[in-house]
Amino acid sequence: MSANRPAAVVVLAAGEGTRMKSATPKVLHTVSGRSLVGHVVAASRELDPEHLVVVVGHAREQVQAHLSEVDPGVRTAVQHEQNGTGHAVRTALEELSQSGVAVDGTVIVVCGDTPLLTGETLRLLGDTHAADGNAVTVLSAEVPDATGYGRIVREEGSGAVTAIVEHKDASVAQRAIREINSGVFAFDGRLLVDALGKVRTDNSQGEEYLTDVLGIVREAGHRVGAAVAGDHREILGINNRVQLAQARRLLNDRLLEQAMLAGVTVVDPASTWVDVSVTFEPDATVHPGTQLLGATHIASGAEVGPHSRLTDTSVGAGAVASFTVAEGARIGDGANVGPYAYLRPGTDLGPKSKAGAYVEMKNASIGEGTKVPHLSYVGDATIGEFTNIGAASVFVNYDGEAKHHTTVGSHCRTGSDNMFVAPVTIGDGAYTAAGSVITKDVPPGSLAVARGQQRNIEGWVARKRPGSAAAQAASAARQESEGER
Repeated sequence: MSANRPAAVVVLAAGEGTRMKSATPKVLHTVSGRSLVGHVVAASRELDPEHLVVVVGHAREQVQAHLSEVDPGVRTAVQHEQNGTGHAVRTALEELSQSGVAVDGTVIVVCGDTPLLTGETLRLLGDTHAADGNAVTVLSAEVPDATGYGRIVREEGSGAVTAIVEHKDASVAQRAIREINSGVFAFDGRLLVDALGKVRTDNSQGEEYLTDVLGIVREAGHRVGAAVAGDHREILGINNRVQLAQARRLLNDRLLEQAMLAGVTVVDPASTWVDVSVTFEPDATVHPGTQLLGATHIASGAEVGPHSRLTDTSVGAGAVASFTVAEGARIGDGANVGPYAYLRPGTDLGPKSKAGAYVEMKNASIGEGTKVPHLSYVGDATIGEFTNIGAASVFVNYDGEAKHHTTVGSHCRTGSDNMFVAPVTIGDGAYTAAGSVITKDVPPGSLAVARGQQRNIEGWVARKRPGSAAAQAASAARQESEGER
């Protein structure tokens, strides 16, 4: 943690973001499992500020509700009319003042639509601000193409910032400058409060511009400096869906790089997507076409994918989940899932268990070594250890009004095409016959047979389907059989 703890961080998140063309407020659009403003708040928290204030305006109830979920310690300040960035910061400081907080120290201002901004870069800004003794420090970046951006004009020798010149106002020489303004600043808190009271609105937009503070403090004899971000992509703001997708790609690449450097094999990073909250252990492997979302954790030696989507799911050491969709599930050590399995919330697969091809599970606890190999539905059930569930089995858990539970013991062998009509219990070591509909408890060690007796009606095809292919085949088979006798 930096010794230069800011007195406050102010996050500007009041704008509507009309270019997103969305009913969702811009700052609530998500990238890698976290909202735009959520990313900025998380990065700001790394500085451990004394106060963290988010300025809200458009759809403020939605934004405030979201912030209370992701970071209950955040304060919000309402900018009822969007009258510029200077006005937004003044609104935040007034919120603190009304709460009895006198800002004395560094105030860092960030934009709520910059999800790639890191706590490390904000720390660089704060440290530079303190080390250089600046009244204002601009976070800048050197970009390959500065077209459209405000240029940072520095004083020769001292490197102090003398102006931020917008592209349309820049001279030919100034347009050659590749260092640009990010819109992120560190201020001396007391000077900021004083300067905001002097910001004018005699501009084309009739708004209070935060950048005007730089000229005010410089005219008063104070130094304005800049800290250059190590990666210019960090300062990218989001204004439309194209930029949203670009930011998602960049952040995903960053997350995967961190995972790979920590010992995770990602076979095809271009087709693998992860959320910021996903965690890995070394020697995990992620195959192509896989999405890992929410609080998913992949343990050492586990393999996930190809073409799997896991949400809030833990995968144990040495487990395999291929072509799998899982949500809120736990896959135990050495378990095998898929292909084409669907694990719904509450599924708990024990060590070395199996949920095979076209198996769906929900709210089910599966014991160690138990196998549900294929074509089955297991819902609201507890299955013991080393049991085998036959193919095409259905745990009939819903009577139209309520869900009921099925218990299958350990070392059971249930036949294919079984229906277990809950509530029902199959005792340890019991067997059930193929094609059975189990409606009563089966005692331990018993064989349950619950199906009608087979009856063969000789000659039915010849009488009911004369001349058909089936009738002809049956006739030929009968003649062949009689010839063999």
